[in-house]
Amino acid sequence: MLTQTTTRVLEPGDLGAALAVLESEPVANAFVTSRVQVAGLDPWRLGGEMWGWYDGGRLRSLCYSGANLVPICATPDAVRGFAERARRAGRRCSSIVGPAEATAYLWRLLEPSWGPAREVRAHQPLMVTEQAPATVRPDPYVRRIRKDEMDVIMPACVAMFTEEVGVSPLAGDGGLLYQARVAELVGSGRSFARIENGRVLFKAEIGAATSHACQIQGVWVDPEYRGHGLSAPGMAAVIRYALADVAPVVSLYVNDYNTPARAAYRRVGFREVGAFMSVLF
Repeated sequence: MLTQTTTRVLEPGDLGAALAVLESEPVANAFVTSRVQVAGLDPWRLGGEMWGWYDGGRLRSLCYSGANLVPICATPDAVRGFAERARRAGRRCSSIVGPAEATAYLWRLLEPSWGPAREVRAHQPLMVTEQAPATVRPDPYVRRIRKDEMDVIMPACVAMFTEEVGVSPLAGDGGLLYQARVAELVGSGRSFARIENGRVLFKAEIGAATSHACQIQGVWVDPEYRGHGLSAPGMAAVIRYALADVAPVVSLYVNDYNTPARAAYRRVGFREVGAFMSVLF
C-alpha cells in the first residue's frame, strides 16, 4: 500500500478507485469518465496515461495525460505532483483543460518550461440543465445525422473546429483522427443538425456521455444564418434528445466572451455551476 503522498501511472487494476474519484463530480468529469468507462485505464485504449495522486495510501486526485492534459478533482498538492511529472515528461499535449482553479495553478507551474501558450482562456463558464426548455420551442428540423451524411456534416465540423480552436483539425494527419471522431459520434447517434438543401445551418454533438451526465460540444451556426434565431431552438432540440436518450443532466462549457452563445444557453434553461479553463498550444 502507498503510505505517503505520491503520484504514479494507474494500471487496469486501479479502475474501481479511479471511477470513484471521477464519479464524485459527474458533471465536471463527464469527458474523462466517458472515456474511462469505455476504454478502462490501458494507455493504448485510453489514448493516454491516467496519473493518480495518493495521500495516505488512498487515491485522491487524477490527471489524464493524452492529447489533452486534464486535472481531475486535483488538490493543490496533487497539482504540484502532476506538474512535476509533466515537466519531466515534456509537453505532449495540444491543450491543458479542466476546472479553472486547478488548471490555472497547473499552468502557473508549467508555464516556465512549457510556455508560451498560443492562447489562454481563463474563464469558461460550466453550465447545466436537467429539464427541457419551458419557453423555447425545439427546432423540429434538427435531427440525428445519418451515417450516409458524413460528407454533409464534415465541412461544418471542420469550420466549427477551426473557428473555435484557431487551427484546422485537418492539419498533421490530414484529419484522419478528427474524421474518425466525427464518424464515431454520428454512428452512436450523438450528432445533430438542421440541414436544408444539403447545407448545414445548425449543428451540435453530445461529445461525452455517462449514465449521470452528458456534455454538448461543437455548437455551430452557419455564419450567413447567425442572428436568424436558429441557435436557441436548435439547442432546445438537442437538449430534448439528450434528456430522453442519454443522461438526466446536460452540460456544456462556453467561452466567457461569447455573449450571444451564453444568452442563448440561458434562454434554453442552462445555468452556470462552475468554470473551466483552457490553455491552447
